Amino acid sequence: MDAATLNKVGDSYGETHDIQIAGLDLGVFVGDLAFEEDASSDDVSLDGLQEELEECKKDEVVTDILSKGTKLREYTKGVENNVRQVELNSIQEYIKESDNLVSLHDQIRDCDSILSQMETLLSGFQAEIGSISSEIKSLQEKSMDMGLKLKNRKVAESKLARFVEDIIVPPRMVDIIVDGEVNDEYMRTLEALSKKLKFVQVDPMVRSSKALKDVQPELEKLRQKAISKVFEFIVLKLYALRKPKTNIQILQQNVLLKYKYVILFLKERGKEVYTEVQGAYIDTMNKVLSAHFRVYIQALEKLQLDIATASDLIGVETRSAGLFSRGREPLKNRSAVFALGDRINILKKIEQPALIPHIAEASSQKYPYEVLFRSLHKLLMDTVTSEYLFCDDFFGEESIFYEIFAGPFAVIDEHFNAILLNCHDAIGIMLMIRIIHQHQLIMSRRRIPCLDSYLDKVNIALWPRFKMVFDMHLSSLRCANVKTLWEDDIHPHYVMRRYAEFTASLVHLNVEYGDGQLELNLERLRMAVDDLLIKLAKMFPKPKLQTIFLINNYDMTIAVLKEAGLEGGKTQLHFEELLKSNTAIFVEELLLEHFGDLIKFVKTRASEDLSSTSEKPITVPDVEPLVKDFASRWKAAIELMHKDVITSFSNFLCGMEILRAALTQLLLYYTRLTDCIKHIVGGSTLNKDLVSISSIMYEIRKYSRTF
Repeated sequence: MDAATLNKVGDSYGETHDIQIAGLDLGVFVGDLAFEEDASSDDVSLDGLQEELEECKKDEVVTDILSKGTKLREYTKGVENNVRQVELNSIQEYIKESDNLVSLHDQIRDCDSILSQMETLLSGFQAEIGSISSEIKSLQEKSMDMGLKLKNRKVAESKLARFVEDIIVPPRMVDIIVDGEVNDEYMRTLEALSKKLKFVQVDPMVRSSKALKDVQPELEKLRQKAISKVFEFIVLKLYALRKPKTNIQILQQNVLLKYKYVILFLKERGKEVYTEVQGAYIDTMNKVLSAHFRVYIQALEKLQLDIATASDLIGVETRSAGLFSRGREPLKNRSAVFALGDRINILKKIEQPALIPHIAEASSQKYPYEVLFRSLHKLLMDTVTSEYLFCDDFFGEESIFYEIFAGPFAVIDEHFNAILLNCHDAIGIMLMIRIIHQHQLIMSRRRIPCLDSYLDKVNIALWPRFKMVFDMHLSSLRCANVKTLWEDDIHPHYVMRRYAEFTASLVHLNVEYGDGQLELNLERLRMAVDDLLIKLAKMFPKPKLQTIFLINNYDMTIAVLKEAGLEGGKTQLHFEELLKSNTAIFVEELLLEHFGDLIKFVKTRASEDLSSTSEKPITVPDVEPLVKDFASRWKAAIELMHKDVITSFSNFLCGMEILRAALTQLLLYYTRLTDCIKHIVGGSTLNKDLVSISSIMYEIRKYSRTF
């Protein structure tokens, strides 16, 4: 509000004050307030009046008017008068406050003046603040620029300090490299020198710096001096491996591995010298390990027990003078030619340490070759594992292993090839094949692959030799001279026992492997021994003796196979079928020998239909001799059968089974005879001579108690 306006307001307030003083009548200004009736009130629409009246029922004023019956016009005039009075009162109050309004006007005017001064002051202050803000902004920009320069200088200082540190050669480093002993501190210094050499070679900016021209000759001299010194040191350590009775593994683990950084330094900073050191180590270990294995093999050869020769075959006759004298004397050892026996235990001891020759020699012990074979290869595996891991750790290269072991492999191959060439022990060869398989599994578990090719080569060499020796056994059966092999003895033949033990041994060694080729060869061997056994049986003059001979041999073969734990094998099932069929043949022959007439009658006439009108019906005279003959000697005949079985069969249990089968069959024949008599006219007259079935059963049980 400006000053002119305020003056006008003040004048207005002044005039009002003067009027009040003069006591003017307000009615002059206000006049009579009257409400004229609306001329067009008659035309007002009364639509919705009823709804509005309903809504106004709750209003107290309307309710009061309606209840008193006051006319609307009168009530309206009363309201108009009230409004006029309120208006006059309001004006009077306004006039009373006129002094206060004038005072308020003066105060507002003073405030406006003060505010105007403040506005001027603040405008000046604002101008000063703007100037200060500009100065602060300038200072901030200068501060940021200075901070950036400081940061760049610190980075430059850090890089320069690192550069200086990486490129300078401290006097202490020179002293240690030139005059210090090769120890832990020397290797730490070598590592620092290697870092400096790498630093000046890798960074192109460093290579172009002037500082490098001053330092590089000194670094090169230190490098050459360090290479020369560590070469002499490590070569002396390697030559220590050649000393007799040196424990190579301990020297490698406790001495050489401590200085493996020396090898890394030579590999990185002196490639030619590293190659020379590597060659020296390869040459040293090749000679040392070759000598160790040669001495060990020579010691093992003194412990070897010869099991078989080229003459120790299944079908070879042993009664000749040379073989007889040589065969009977060392029979305890030569039994292992065909029987596996305790030799199987070598597969259970596969993880045991290698033999110590001088201890075994002191106790005068001898071993089959497969024991020495396992021991040699156990030592080889342990040595290979240790050397392979050392080469990988010390040189960081696995390939040198094959150069190191070229000599030891050659020594072992020379020995093994000589042994294998003269080996005629098929069981031993098969054991070696299984040992190699177990050793392959061991090396696989160790995750050392370096022996894979060698073990495969040994395995490939063993199989053809086994096949050749096996074919020698097979040929000995096929080409055997029956006349020289035959002995007038119904007990199991020694050739058949050899075959049974040999087969049981090989099948037992094949249980966990399921080698189909071996099973096929065993089938060929079985066919050959079947043919030979039949030929030997035919040398007996009587069929009964032939059958007894076959039963004894089949029973013995089955027993040997069962002892080997081969229940249900194909070969065993084959011989069980042959035993069963030949037992049935023998039972018939035995019964025909003692009860021939009875059996012939039962087989030929007991099944005739007695009700038919045949030309020659069975009569009492036809069967009476048979009944009386049986009643008179049946117990004596059974006793003779028992003695016959006891003396004929080597296996008591087998003989008793055969006797029981014979008595059971006899009971069946006699039962058929008694059934036939019941249907014969007048057959009841023979009842007094018939032996009761219960009596025969009792006799059978009596003999059954013996087994």
